[in-house]
Amino acid sequence: MSAPRPPRRNSRSAKVRATDPDPTGPMRLQRFLAAAGLGSRRHCEEYITTGRVTIDGEIVSELGTQVDPAEQSVTFDGERLRIERKQYFALNKPVGYLCTHSDPGGRRNVTELFPSGGPRLFAVGRLDETSEGLLIVTNDGELGNKLAHPRYRIDRTYQVQVAGHPPRSVLVELERGMHFSEGKFKAESVRPLKKQGKSTFLEVRLREGRNREIRRLLAKIGHKVMKLQRVGFGPVRLGKLKPGEYRELRPSEINALRELVKKTSAPRTKASPGPRRRKKSSTQRR
Repeated sequence: MSAPRPPRRNSRSAKVRATDPDPTGPMRLQRFLAAAGLGSRRHCEEYITTGRVTIDGEIVSELGTQVDPAEQSVTFDGERLRIERKQYFALNKPVGYLCTHSDPGGRRNVTELFPSGGPRLFAVGRLDETSEGLLIVTNDGELGNKLAHPRYRIDRTYQVQVAGHPPRSVLVELERGMHFSEGKFKAESVRPLKKQGKSTFLEVRLREGRNREIRRLLAKIGHKVMKLQRVGFGPVRLGKLKPGEYRELRPSEINALRELVKKTSAPRTKASPGPRRRKKSSTQRR
C-alpha cells in the first residue's frame, strides 16, 4: 500500500502566528512544562522523574519543584522552553498519520501537518492510523488533558461505514454495552444514516473514546468497519475541512470547551437535609 501524499492546505487554513509570552511568576515545574506545550501534566511529571528537564543547567527530578521562568532557564532534552501564547486548532486528520509525539518506526505525526518553527503542538486524544477526521490540536496542556480524560465525558461523534446492513435490534446492543478485557464499552447513541450497496453508514456517539472502541464493538456484532471519520468533538464540528487542512478554533468554541470541563469538574452540592423530626416518647406513641 502506497503512503498517502502530503495533504493540501487551502488559503482559508489558518497560519500559525508568532507566540507571545504570557505573564509569568513562580509556579510548579510540571505546570510550567504543560504551559510550554509539552502535553498533559502527567506526561510532564514523567519527563521530570526521568531526568529530561533541567533548571539553570541542573537536572531536576523532584515533582513540585518551583521555577520562576522570568528568572531561570528551563530546558527539555537540551531545548530552552518558554511559555507560548495558547493556540487551538481543528484538524482533519488524514489516514496514515499518528497522534503520538513520536514513532520508532518513523511514521508521520499529525503535528507535521503544521508549519515548523511554530508552537509545540500536540493532539487531544487519539484517532488510530486508519481513521480520519476531527482532531483538536493545541499547545494548552492543561485544557487538552482534561478534554481527553474519560472523566469529563466529552461527546465525540463519528460517521462509520460498515459492511452489511445491521438491523436496529443489533445496534441497540451497542448502546447497551459489551464487555471487553478493559471493561464495558458502550455507545451513547447509534443511528443509521444511509445504505450504500452492501454497506451501511452509521452515526455513532461516544463519551469516552477508548482504544479502537468503535471498531471492536462493531466487530463483535459481526459488522466490519470500512471507514471511520470523526465529525464532532464537543461543540466543535469538522465542517468542510479537507484531509490535512486545519483552522483556528473560534473564541466561542474555545469558551464552550472550557465550560464543558468546568461544568464536569465542579463539585456537586448535596441537598440540604430537611428539619429533623423529634422522636415521640413511648407514652406519646401509645
